[in-house]
Amino acid sequence: MKQSSLGLDLSTKKTHRREFLEEMERVVPWAELVALIQPHSPRAKTGRPPFAIETMLRIHFLQQWFGLSDPAMEEALFDVPMYREFAQLPDGLVRLPDESTILRFRHLLEKHGLAAQMFAAVNATLGAKGLMLKTGSVVDATLIAAPSSTKNSTGTRDPEMHQTKKGNNWYFGMKAHIAVDADSGLVHHQVCTAANVHDLRVVDQLLHGKEKHVFADSGYRGIAKWSRRKRIRWAVAMTPGHRKALDPSKPLDALRDKAERIKASIRAKVEHPFRVIKRQFGYCKARYRGLAKNAAQVTTLFMLSNLWMARRKLQAAAA
Repeated sequence: MKQSSLGLDLSTKKTHRREFLEEMERVVPWAELVALIQPHSPRAKTGRPPFAIETMLRIHFLQQWFGLSDPAMEEALFDVPMYREFAQLPDGLVRLPDESTILRFRHLLEKHGLAAQMFAAVNATLGAKGLMLKTGSVVDATLIAAPSSTKNSTGTRDPEMHQTKKGNNWYFGMKAHIAVDADSGLVHHQVCTAANVHDLRVVDQLLHGKEKHVFADSGYRGIAKWSRRKRIRWAVAMTPGHRKALDPSKPLDALRDKAERIKASIRAKVEHPFRVIKRQFGYCKARYRGLAKNAAQVTTLFMLSNLWMARRKLQAAAA
């Protein structure tokens, strides 16, 4: 028989996952987010006492960070002591949240639109700390695939998702449209639509109204005519064909190419949140059926990506 460890942790190595959770522990405004959920939390008069709101919120965030489904999250709580520690669940606790409890908490957030409220609260905190200047914005959109198979109980694909063509390939799913602060690269507005909705149709929903400059790629050509927002300088990228036709030996073309380089360096900041949610958090495919449920998850992911991208400045300000 193997000798029991007697609860002694003799390892001094700190894993990347533990470092990540320790950083997020420090930067997430837990008390403020719990206060938003508290009025909507059910209060059981009989039966077993419910788990603490903060515990369920921490579990919900663990799902987003590590791409875990409800059943996988339940098993992870049993298997990974680090997750129980982060969720503030003592090791000696007899009862742990099961997948139904985790599901009900997510439905609670969806029912009352709490993901959008938490996103706004976090952005207000970031703005108060001077991390969002609101003088310029960068807009862009990314495709998020959805299951295209009809091998399910209904025998149909999700009716709220649609297909679209990008390049020579067809994609089925939805789009996440975002606007980021041109200085910090943090997301200040986001909207989810079906994949076939053109990027120009949601531009006005992405702008907060205080920006003087808006940067966008060549897919937003004609934005000045489409948008109802006035007194904004639109910096839309030149199409690849037109830019390729520029002659560097001509002074005017050289200036145009230099301007395109400057616009591209600013516009690159909108790609950072997409990288965080897709590569760091592993969000590559819509998990749920229906646009509203997936939009709530995407809102939460961008809120968490803002905290992750600003973590060092937030920790420095707290110190």
